[in-house]
Amino acid sequence: MKPFSIAAIQLSLEQKDNFLLLEKKAKEAVSRFPWLHLIVFSELAVGGVGSKDTIFFLNEYMDKLKDLSKELAVWLVPGSFYEKTEAGIYNTAPIFNPKGELVSKCRKLYPFLPYEIGITAGEDICVFDVPKIGKIGVHICYDLWFPETSRALALNGAEVILHPSLTDTCDRDVERAMVKATAAQQQCYYIDVNAGGKQGCGLSLIAGPDGEILHDANIGEEIMLVEVDFARVRRCRQRGLKGLGQPIKSYRDNAFKELKESLDKNYLKELGPLEKPKKE
Repeated sequence: MKPFSIAAIQLSLEQKDNFLLLEKKAKEAVSRFPWLHLIVFSELAVGGVGSKDTIFFLNEYMDKLKDLSKELAVWLVPGSFYEKTEAGIYNTAPIFNPKGELVSKCRKLYPFLPYEIGITAGEDICVFDVPKIGKIGVHICYDLWFPETSRALALNGAEVILHPSLTDTCDRDVERAMVKATAAQQQCYYIDVNAGGKQGCGLSLIAGPDGEILHDANIGEEIMLVEVDFARVRRCRQRGLKGLGQPIKSYRDNAFKELKESLDKNYLKELGPLEKPKKE
């Protein structure tokens, strides 16, 4: 296994204007844990909610984020930002590589309606490749409530799903149950990082490909560390969760007809036949 270490940082946030805090905590994390490969923060961590606050839009921070990822030499998912385009305003999580390059954007597929008004729904899933390591998917907050989104990420090869979230409501316990269930259903690592402080109620969670809880955060500031074993995900998908159910392959072989066109057939073929695991 080639190690790939992720820090999901749950911050105690003010309602707005948190970039300096995010920058400071990212630098502290790398200084303390120099072996980190990727850092991820919560949804709208810098600017908070409110699509009219244009000073906190993504374009205002793009260069700073590129510089930060390059300085720290890590993959960086700095939570999400509102992004203004000709098509509308999106809730967007940018992904930067260790060279400071923007490699992808995740646009929230399901704005939290009827509350997150004025936000345009994204149209594409986000899966990016970490060269010679594996594939990582991203979806944002309320997207978790739609299992089709995590299934689409997994069917396109995502072996880790990052989930920047901003929840301060009484349904957090339900979301946490979904985190564990999603990891098991999609046979992947699921890294949920929620806002703390004045923005959210914390209680972030990391689950592994057998549905086990790997880190259970409290409500305060916390750095959640996990060393992802991509080989373990591949073995789980090939042989089954705990050597039992193989939901990715079952779905591949019996997907609803209207969904078959969206599947990455080459990736799914690599998982091998749907059969009982053999002794090795």
